[in-house]
Amino acid sequence: MSEHSDAHNDNTEDTRDPRLKRILFRCWHRGMKEMDLLLGGFANKEIDNLSEAELQELEHLLTAHDQDLYAWMTGRKPLPAEWDGPLYRRIIAYHEASGPAGFVS
Repeated sequence: MSEHSDAHNDNTEDTRDPRLKRILFRCWHRGMKEMDLLLGGFANKEIDNLSEAELQELEHLLTAHDQDLYAWMTGRKPLPAEWDGPLYRRIIAYHEASGPAGFVS
């Protein structure tokens, strides 16, 4: 089984809040496979533990253009202050710990 076997497991359990289902779907269906993996992988593991403020920040991040978000997340372009927040840094730390391809050291 691939390391991303749960990649399209959008956790559509009947008990999950519709807002969380929608966020998970949006994290996995970005338009750029790299962003699907970065946001979807984090969301699969952490969505049920996010606070209201973190959910709002994640929803804000989902409005960013994929090319920009990918460039910021991989360190290829500086992150504008309006996109910087605790959840963004948590997503970066999550992926740095797991060592995905594409991150600039």
